Amino acid sequence: LMSDTTMTDEMFRLATAFGYGWTDLQRFTINAMKSAFIHFDERLAIIDEVIKPRYAVLAG
Repeated sequence: LMSDTTMTDEMFRLATAFGYGWTDLQRFTINAMKSAFIHFDERLAIIDEVIKPRYAVLAG
């Protein structure tokens, strides 16, 4: 990346600066995926099969 950052670093900065938790970060990630430039059914599959299960693990 041109800015020498990662999504992990950006999410960490959000959580640190504004006190966001896993639920907030999950909502941001899902909202971003809803706007992705792929077919709607693929977006839903990624949200349901990847994003939600991974955040469930993180949230404990």
